Amino acid sequence: MDPLVLGSLYGIVTLIVMFTGMPIAFSLGAVATGFMYFFMPAASLDTVTQNVYEEIASITLLSIPLFILKGAVIGKSPAGRDLYSAIHVWLHRVPGGLGIANVFACAIFAAMAGSSPATCFAIGSAGIPEMRARGYSPSFAAGIIAAGGTLGILLPPSITMILYAVAAEQSLGRLFLAGIGPGILLVALFSGYAVFRARKEYRIAYDIYKNGGEKSTCLENEHFTLRQKMEMLPRVLPFVFLLIGVMVALYGGFATPSETAGVGALLAISLIVVVYRIWKPKDLAPYLTSAIRESGMLLMIVGMSLLYSYVMSYLHISQSAAEWVVDLHLSKWLLLGTILILVLCLGFFLPPVSVILMTAPIILPPLKAAGFDLIWFGVVMTIVMEMGLIHPPVGLNIFIIKNIAPDISLAQVIKGTLPFLALMFLGILLLCLFPGIATGIPDVLMGINK
Repeated sequence: MDPLVLGSLYGIVTLIVMFTGMPIAFSLGAVATGFMYFFMPAASLDTVTQNVYEEIASITLLSIPLFILKGAVIGKSPAGRDLYSAIHVWLHRVPGGLGIANVFACAIFAAMAGSSPATCFAIGSAGIPEMRARGYSPSFAAGIIAAGGTLGILLPPSITMILYAVAAEQSLGRLFLAGIGPGILLVALFSGYAVFRARKEYRIAYDIYKNGGEKSTCLENEHFTLRQKMEMLPRVLPFVFLLIGVMVALYGGFATPSETAGVGALLAISLIVVVYRIWKPKDLAPYLTSAIRESGMLLMIVGMSLLYSYVMSYLHISQSAAEWVVDLHLSKWLLLGTILILVLCLGFFLPPVSVILMTAPIILPPLKAAGFDLIWFGVVMTIVMEMGLIHPPVGLNIFIIKNIAPDISLAQVIKGTLPFLALMFLGILLLCLFPGIATGIPDVLMGINK
C-alpha cells in the first residue's frame, strides 16, 4: 500500500478511536498495535513492551516525574496564594498593578512548577476573586489568569520542552535557555495589556460614578505600609530562592536536569514542611498521590506516543509525509506558517505532549531542510501550543478557570482570552522578525548552535 494512503488511514483511524472517548495513551497504543498486527511482521508484536520500555527509559525523561512532584508540592500548598498576595501588595500602586501582579505571579509560579494547569489553578484561586472584588470585569479576570497559566509550558523548567528536546534530539539546556527571552516578552505584552485594560475599566467605572451610579471598588485607593509589605516576604522568599537555586544549578553546569529536578523536589517538600508545617504523612499524601498519578499518566502518553511514532517510521508514513511536504516546494515562511496552523488545529483537541510526539517525525525534517533552527522552532511551537490551551473548543485552561469560578460563563472566559491570543500571535511575529529573542541567551552562554 502506498505510504501516503496508509498514512491517511492511520490518521483517520486515530481520530475515530480518540473521539470514542478512550484515553489518549490507550488510543495511540491501540492504533499502533493494530497497524503492527495488520501491516508489519507478526514478530513485531513481540517487541511492543520492549519498544515502550526503551522509549521511556531515558535519563532525560527521568526529570519529568521529579519536576511534576516539585510542581504538585508548590501548586497544592498555600505557596501560590502567598506568592500572589506578596506581589499584589508590592505592585498595588502601579496602574493595573493587580493585573500585573497576576501575570508576574503566574510567571514566577510557572518557573517553579513547570506546569500550566498547576499555575492556572494555584494563582487563579486567589487572583480571580481578588480582581473581581476590586471591580475588574469577570472576562478580564478569567482571561489574564488563563493566559498567564500558559507560561508554565514556556518558562523553564517546562515538561513540554523536555519532551520536545527528546523528540527533536536537541539540547535540553539550550532549549530551556531559549524559552527565557520569549517568556519575558510575553510577560511584558500581558502586563502592558493589563495596564491598558485597567485604565479603560477605571474610566468606565469613574463615568458611571460621576453620573450618579454606584461607586466601584476599583476607584478606591488601597494603601499598604512598609511593615505590611515586609511581612509578606518571609513566606515567599524561600520559594524564590528555590527557583534561583534550581536555575543556577541547571545552567551553571553544576547538575544535570534530572539531578536538578530531584534536588528541587526535595527542597520544595522541605520548604512546605518548614514554612507551612505540612509534615504529617496524611498531609503529604495528597502531594505525592497527585505527582504519581500525573507522572504515570504522562509517561504512559509518552511511551504510547513514541510507539505510535515508531510504527509511523517503520511503515514509512512519516518519511513519505515529510517528502510530500518538501515536494510542495513551499517558500520557507509559507512552510512554517502551514506547519504552525497544523499544530494550532491539533492543539484544539490534543494536549501539547501528544502534539509534539505525534508530529515531530513529520514536521521537523522539512523545517531543518528549510534552514530553521530547531531550538528556535521549539520555542515558537510551544507558544502556538500555549494558544491551544486557551482556545476553544477544548482549551484546558479555559475549563480550569470554569472550575475555579463556575459563576463566570464560558462565553465570558473565552471573550477574556481573545486579546491574549492576539498578543501571543504578536509574540510569534516578533520571534520571526527577531529570532535572537529566543536564540540570543543560549548562544551567549553555550556558544552558537551549529
